Parts: sequence; structure tokens; C-alpha cells
Amino acid sequence: METGKFLKMQKDQLAIVLAKWKVPVRVIALLTGFLSLTWFLIRVVPKPHRATYPCMQVAAPWASGFVIYLMGLTTSMLSFQKFRRSLRSSNYLAAGMFLFIGMAFYILILPFQSEPVFSSPLNAVPLEAANQPMGMARGIFPGRVIWVFDKDATNANCTNAFNDGYFLDNNTNQAIVDQMLNNAILQISGETSLDDAWHEIFKFHNNERDKGAVGYVTGEKIFLKLNRTSSWSENINTSDMSRVNNHYYAISETSPQLVTSVLRQLVNIVGVPQEYIYVGDPMKHIYKDDYTKWHGEFPGVNYLDVKFNSMGRQKVVASTTAVINYSDNGTVLKTGTWASALTGDPVYKDYLYTIFEEMEYMLNLPTLKGHKFSGVTMFAKNHFGSHVRADAKHLHGGLVKPSPSDPLRNSYGMYRVMVDIMGHDLLGRKNLLYIMDALYSSEMEVAQPVKFQKSPWNDHWSSSIFVSLDPVAIESVGFDVLYHELDGSNGLDAFPHFGAVDDYLHQAADWNNWPENIDYDANGDGVLTASLGVHEHWNNPVERQYSRNLGTGDGIEMIFVDGVKDPGTGINTSPSNSKDVKVLVYPNPATSFINIRYTSDFTGVVGVSVYDVHGRITKQLYHQKLSGVFNEAIELTAFKEGLYFLQITENETVYNVKFKVE
Repeated sequence: METGKFLKMQKDQLAIVLAKWKVPVRVIALLTGFLSLTWFLIRVVPKPHRATYPCMQVAAPWASGFVIYLMGLTTSMLSFQKFRRSLRSSNYLAAGMFLFIGMAFYILILPFQSEPVFSSPLNAVPLEAANQPMGMARGIFPGRVIWVFDKDATNANCTNAFNDGYFLDNNTNQAIVDQMLNNAILQISGETSLDDAWHEIFKFHNNERDKGAVGYVTGEKIFLKLNRTSSWSENINTSDMSRVNNHYYAISETSPQLVTSVLRQLVNIVGVPQEYIYVGDPMKHIYKDDYTKWHGEFPGVNYLDVKFNSMGRQKVVASTTAVINYSDNGTVLKTGTWASALTGDPVYKDYLYTIFEEMEYMLNLPTLKGHKFSGVTMFAKNHFGSHVRADAKHLHGGLVKPSPSDPLRNSYGMYRVMVDIMGHDLLGRKNLLYIMDALYSSEMEVAQPVKFQKSPWNDHWSSSIFVSLDPVAIESVGFDVLYHELDGSNGLDAFPHFGAVDDYLHQAADWNNWPENIDYDANGDGVLTASLGVHEHWNNPVERQYSRNLGTGDGIEMIFVDGVKDPGTGINTSPSNSKDVKVLVYPNPATSFINIRYTSDFTGVVGVSVYDVHGRITKQLYHQKLSGVFNEAIELTAFKEGLYFLQITENETVYNVKFKVE
């Protein structure tokens, strides 16, 4: 058995195995201590931050106990030898002193003579059954989540050593990331052009906020909320904002290439003037390489910083009116000490920065990661950096693991602070579209990216982007991904398996899952939080099917897109490069058949495909086009009612038309 896996076994299971072998208890303790010390040194010496990992917290007491035992055993043996020598030479004062020291250290190692105490299993509460949706699905296509995966977006040879971070353009392909986001935007909206897609997204969002089905209006501010956990003052060169070469270098955070892709969409497609766009992580800084990349292409954008009003940055301003109220009413969250400690003043609310008031829309861009206190971190957890305090330790009491020394809060139906964040008018309701960066994910929030071992990654970077209009659905899919990969079987820490890690999603989806003594009202206006979206777990990590995919319920619909050359719904995001192409589909809506009339000067083989909204090909044919006009009739008797996409391909030119079958 591998050492790492052996040490990660629950200690009660280890005791049972060794007992069956009739190994003496003392040997069990010594063996466990030795292996714990070995594992602790192997893991922590290269990366000291791993000392906070749960597996290290389990190993540390045994490792330190083993060291103390060796020191105590050695000292007591030497002291008893000195005692005997001093006694023989009639030096009674020295003999008494050595006897006292020997006895003291012998008492110190007595715990290793008794039976060790073993802990309970980590994952005390199992997940609910698969494909059991709860809550109300949201979106243009309710509950839809797009997962775009492309290994070519990331460099398999990236080392994340100094000057070789994942965030550099030689390690992340900007063109492919652009294409990945293009595909996701089209498919989340069901449109065939990016212009129409964004217009529909704005219309849906504004209608949800009771503003009417209207698009973007010039003058409305948009804030891109990043994840820049690593950029605290001690980890940044304050003279030029460059990165520091230490073990926090290249921590997995929002990829600058994804930010560039979003900016290109907003400025070049939506037409948002740059001066109305704000970018940053209010509690942190923007690195020099990020700023250079973004400012070079978008010099008019506002780049925010927690401290500096120089080097092209704008210092954020604390608000005196933007408030989030915590619905535990001081019974769970504390300040002054970590999390569930019994001392400290109750915390009832936090103030936010003025940008959250001034913005009309927000694009929260978190990174998909495990988390040593919350199990997982995505959109909701990313707002632990949106309030004006110096850190977020006062909120940890509302997580699954409040601190290294606190017991797990791994039962369902406990107060979860992230439900308040998701239901808040500024932090939740203003979120235009949910875009999650999973190009380089990690097992822990302040760790470098790790290569995922299971399918579909197969020892490659996570290389993904997730997009949805349903905040609960996208975090549910993200949870399933992390729960699948980070299970401890591949050397990666199993934080998502704390137990009840998805409790906040249960509660965000359905008020029936709230604790008996909690009414979520983050806005403090007496209006309780309604269902924020839909939650469920996929059927299995191979098929990755949710209830809408299976046709068994009104839960999540997840569309997986493997590579930008396989856009899933038949939508190719490259614009047509032929001004002479004309495609007519009629009648539209159709019932029994459609006619296709296609005119261009192209000669050669033309591909004609029809896709449904799930990306399944329902019709495909090829035609040798000589010149002029191509006519084709497609019978629809086998087609179900719904939306379809016609795609015509001639070499590098692609033309798409949407039609409906009634």
C-alpha cells in the first residue's frame, strides 16, 4: 500500500487492520507516529501552506507526538543512566535531579503505552440521491449549465515555477479561451450570433430584476469581480505591483485570459464604453502582468485596488450605506476570534465597497477550487472579499470547517452564510451572467493548480469554462466536478467530502431546507429570500446527466462541449467570411417540412446539419454544389416540437439559421 494512501486512512480503520494482524497497541502507536511524521515532512516542507490541510491536521498530532516520544524516551534513558552513576558516586543531589528528570519524561511518553483514540469518519453525512432536483430552475433555458472543455487551451508542460505561471500567454491560449467563451455564450442563450446572445442575456436579467425586457443602456456600469486571493501586501512588490517569488506564486485564481475574453465581449460585441467597466478584487491588488495585459488592449477600463491610487489603479472606497445583513442574527458568526470560538463580539452585518452600489451589472468571475474551510469555493465564496474588513475570518463560523481547531459543521440544516451572500441584492441579484474559470483549478484556495487525474481530464489541467444564468445550478455542477475529482484517491485533498458541503445549495434552492431558527433576509427589508435556482447531483461522473438531460425532472440541464471545434449545438462562433452567402429556411415556424434555399458562388461539397438544443444531430447530409442555388427539403415528421439549428458549412465558411418546429 502507498504511504500517502495508508496515512489518509481513517485511524479507526487502521486500528482494525492492525488488530487483525495482532500487532501490539504500542507498535500501532509508534508505526502511526513514524508514518505521520514522514508524510508530514514530505507534504509540508516543499509547500508550508499544506500544514493547514485536514490530512496534515490529522497527521500533525501523531507526528509531533512521535517526536516527543523519541525525545522523551531518549532523555529518560539518559537521565536514568546519570541517576545510577550519580548514586554510585554518592552525589545524591545530582542523583535526585536526574531521577526527577527521568520520571518526568517517562510520564510524558506514557500515552504511547496506552490504546490510541481514533477519530470518526470525515464524510459523516452522505449526499442525497442523484437526480432529485430541488428549487426553481432559472435561465433563458431554465437550469442550463454550459461546460466547455478544451485541453488545447492550457499548456500541459506548464510548471508554475517562477516566470512560468499558468497566467502567462505562453501557458494559456488566448484565442482558444475566446472561442470557448463564445461557444458558451451562444449556447446559454440559444442564439446564433454573439450580438443577439448578449442582447437576450441582458433582457432576461433585467426582466428578472423587474426592469423590463431591455438590453444594455450606455452609461450603466459593469463590474468584473475577480479572485485575487494571493495578492496581499506581503505577496506583491508595492513599487511596481509585480509578483513575488515565494510559495504563493501562481496560486490558482481567475485567469487573465478569461478576463480579456469577457472584456472583448463587453466592449466589442455589446458595445459597452470602456469607462463604464470596472475590474478588480476590492480587498486585494491587480498584479503588474495582469494590468499590462488588460490595459494594453483596454486603456479606458477602470482597474481597482484596495490601497493604491497610482500606477493606473483606482483605490476602492468603503460604503457607509451598502450593507449585507447576516440572518443568524449574531448567533453563529463571531468577530475577534475564528469562527465558532465562544469569545468575541457577535457580527450582524458587513459594509461593502461603493462599486457594488454604483454598478448596474456584475460579472463574478471565480475560480473552481477546493477549500480547506468551506469544502469548495465558487461564486458565493468569492464574495468573502467584497466587504470592507481586512479579512473574512468573522464569516468562517458559517462554513463547514470554521477553523483548523473547530469541529466540522457537517450536518444539513445549519446556518450557511453563503446563502445570505447569494440572496443579497448587490452581491447576488445584480449578477448578470455566471462565468466560472476552471482553466487551472486546484485542491485548495491558496494552492497552485493541480492536474486532474480522472476522466475527462486524464492527467491534464482542468481546462474548462462553466457558464449559466442559474447561480445554484452552476455551483451544483461545480460541486459535482470537485466531489468527483477531489476524493482523496489520487493524492489530492478531499475537502469536498467534509460532509454537508452542499448544504448551502440545498438552502439556496428551497426554503424548506432552512434551519428551523433561521429566516434568510440578507437585505434586511423583511422580504425573505426566494428560491435562487435549482440544485441536484448528476447521475454518475461518467455520463454526467441531470434530470433535464434525462427527461425525468425540471432540474439542471448540463451541456458538455469537448473542444471549440465541437460546439455541441452546431453553432460555430466564427462569423461567415462570405458576403455573398444567402440562406433561407421556410416556413419558420415549421410543422411537417422545411425548405432550405442556399445561394453562393462556392463550388464543392457543402455540409448541411440540423441540431437540437441539446447538441444532438437530427439530420445530416452533404451536397456537391456546382454553383448558384442549392435547394433541399427536409421532412420533419420525426422531429419533436422545439428549437433547432441549421448549419451549412463550405470549407471555412459556416452559416447558421435557427428555426422552430411546432
